Amino acid sequence: MIQESLRILILGGTGFIGPHMVRRALAHGHTVTLFNRGRTNTHLFPQVERLVGDRNGQLDALRGREWDVVVDNTGYVPRWVRDTAELLKGSVGRYFYTSTIDAYRDYHTPNITEYYPLATLPEPSEDTSRYYGQLNAEGERVVREIFPDDFTIMRPGWIVGPGDNNHLFTYWVVRVDRGGEILAPGTPDDPYQVIDVRDLADWVIHTIEHAIGGNYNAVGPVSTMGETLYGIRAVTSSAVSFTWVDADFLWERGVRPYVDMPIWWPPRNDYAGPSMGGIGGGVGALNLDGTRARGKGLTHRALADTARDTLNWYRDTFDDWPEDRRPGLTAARESELLREWHARS
Repeated sequence: MIQESLRILILGGTGFIGPHMVRRALAHGHTVTLFNRGRTNTHLFPQVERLVGDRNGQLDALRGREWDVVVDNTGYVPRWVRDTAELLKGSVGRYFYTSTIDAYRDYHTPNITEYYPLATLPEPSEDTSRYYGQLNAEGERVVREIFPDDFTIMRPGWIVGPGDNNHLFTYWVVRVDRGGEILAPGTPDDPYQVIDVRDLADWVIHTIEHAIGGNYNAVGPVSTMGETLYGIRAVTSSAVSFTWVDADFLWERGVRPYVDMPIWWPPRNDYAGPSMGGIGGGVGALNLDGTRARGKGLTHRALADTARDTLNWYRDTFDDWPEDRRPGLTAARESELLREWHARS
């Protein structure tokens, strides 16, 4: 049964994924309230009610109000989640918590389902840069404790598409559009898995409308690095050639997966790229099971649509690709590595 004209409270709502959720909710006739610090993209959604506060102890704006559901996109610290959930208990009907696939203990097996063990904090900490996944796992436990019968927990994978302020998938789209010889990491068969932010937002509103509860891997279909790069090339008119460079060669030269090679990890559990800063991978890092979410209405648009729309968004928003503020290899470093690879071969 579809619930219509819902009152939706979104914690955050003005970053990357939030605006897409707001647009979808408004298009479906729902009433949206945003709660955030009022610092990011304040020009968005002038027709939407805004409550100003801070998850870190400044929640007064939420007191004495009622909503049908709260969407928590900013529960990075379990203490924040507990304070908010306890305050809203009895004032909202359902708690929708945006977690992450990093909440899993590791990625040491492919096709990880929602029943795979979650991570645990090795020590008391609120350091999100060091314990991002573990803190989200603790946040999940808080939500299940306070809303045991009325929760939905979403664990997204790598989220891409227009508006991506991390510029990870965008690196590949812009790089392919620039053309020339491109350093492609690993092999064409390395697994690759992303989800378009618009598909994610559509599914969030769908689950809210249908009161769908439980835990879900909100991940895209598994493809390969080769399919992804050739798919991106298909939406540009640039002359491109891909040179596939061995993962161990990259490791030996300090090339960091995820950072220098965005959204890539070779399907190995023994690969630990240098200076990873706590980021992990394995055979399941880009190969999680999204069957359960798809069974509850999650759908996926074609990669070509995501690539084309991402490229158009970037061209419309930015004048260039500032290498000092974007992920991926610089042009000079890429050329250097390609020269070394060809000389070694």
